Amino acid sequence: MSETPEPYDDGELSSDLVRAIGKQVRLLRERAGLTQKELGDRLGYSEDLISSLERGRRTPQAEFLIAADEVLGAGGMLKAVIEDIEKAKARARVRHPAWFKDYARLEREAVEINDYSCHDIPGLFQTERRIRALYEMRKPLLDEETIELRVASRLARQEILTHWPPPMISCVIDESVLRRPLGGPAVHMEQLQHLLRLAGLRNVELQIMPTERTEHAGMGGSFILLTPKGKRQVGYTEVQDSARLSTDPEEVRILAARYGSIRAQALTMQESIALIESMLGD
Repeated sequence: MSETPEPYDDGELSSDLVRAIGKQVRLLRERAGLTQKELGDRLGYSEDLISSLERGRRTPQAEFLIAADEVLGAGGMLKAVIEDIEKAKARARVRHPAWFKDYARLEREAVEINDYSCHDIPGLFQTERRIRALYEMRKPLLDEETIELRVASRLARQEILTHWPPPMISCVIDESVLRRPLGGPAVHMEQLQHLLRLAGLRNVELQIMPTERTEHAGMGGSFILLTPKGKRQVGYTEVQDSARLSTDPEEVRILAARYGSIRAQALTMQESIALIESMLGD
């Protein structure tokens, strides 16, 4: 038998749709008198994959649905949902660029996030108007539907700031970023005020790297250290429309050491708040 494609696994697809398909597969399998292992053997999948699919933890590819429809005598019931899955996958690609999805999935599970930003305000800290302005100025141009979906997706990511228990978040932002009025003066002032509100959260530690420093450990660019629940810390870097997620212990260790130096060189949290307040008063 030729190798069978693994069911598509995308955390961005509708969980309700995935669970509904999983229930259909389970009911059809039980009606046919097959165990998960027996169905997996007939289709070329492992028992674990069939179990994950039935519990709504995996989304099946079209090839799986076509084969399962025939083996289980579904009469086209499973084949009929292929179009819905393809549409959901297309919407997921619009919500988050493909190069960002791996990080977005890990971010939802994070218990700790350490972010050094020398280019822009971290996405988790951006206001809605700033997010929209950033996407509207993107080149090549994005259509209005894509802009609205991307704005909604970034705002949805920010829910981790307030859900319980929230991740511990430390962030160092270059002062130059705070002096760049992207979106215009009103949007910029709103963004600075929002940073002050976030700095008041118990799980957020915000620091500013002043432009006057004669030594700067972050000249290599922005990066994020992220610790998912129950997993090892990973490193994330991004440039243009490409990204790199590192799980190599030595690479992550180097980024962590660099981040420690950056925090030591930056203003204290109290000094950082005072600087932002002075910018608002200018």
